[in-house]
Amino acid sequence: MKNQIIDTTEKFVRNELGDDATGHDWFHVDRVRNNALHICKKEMTGDPFIIEMAALLHDIPDEKLNESALAGRAKLDSFFQTITLPDKDRTRIIQIIESISYKGGRNRALETVEAKIVQDADRLDAIGAIGIARAFAYGGKKGQPIYDPSIHVREEMTVEEYRNGKSSSIHHFYEKLLKLKDLLNTDTARKMAATRQQMMHVFLKQFYQEWDGQDS
Repeated sequence: MKNQIIDTTEKFVRNELGDDATGHDWFHVDRVRNNALHICKKEMTGDPFIIEMAALLHDIPDEKLNESALAGRAKLDSFFQTITLPDKDRTRIIQIIESISYKGGRNRALETVEAKIVQDADRLDAIGAIGIARAFAYGGKKGQPIYDPSIHVREEMTVEEYRNGKSSSIHHFYEKLLKLKDLLNTDTARKMAATRQQMMHVFLKQFYQEWDGQDS
């Protein structure tokens, strides 16, 4: 039964996010799922089924991928009507999805180990080489410049400012990506993040050298 539910969920997510061009496509979801299950296995804690389902569905209600937060939640609720799932499992999955988003840096306390694992898996995919690629894909989709030295890094932001304020893809590293390593919940994720963090620092150093014409 659980394998069938996973298969149905995979097909649904592929259909909804398969062609996304902001870095939230099916391949992102699949990487988050694989990272989450890896962390679960290494940490030897958490319910693998709940973790996998939450990882697969975590971007479905995301307001930036829907007309509104309400529309996103309706889409998730509608999907749950198509599968047979105990109410307690559905509630646990929804609680995870609703609690793991970054949203400008408000790091809310997570209630379950499953939420901590899925959040870590999602944040790992936002850093390193893939995180760099996703940052520019998302910035381009939003119409942001690659870099503008006149823009200041925003330290404190409301959700509205985080979503719609003036920024650039390079500024996004300082406003979010470089902060994620220190916000991870599990030892396994922190170990996985080490080389990814280093990759971002190397990239930024090279970027500024080329920007200033000092790379020769």
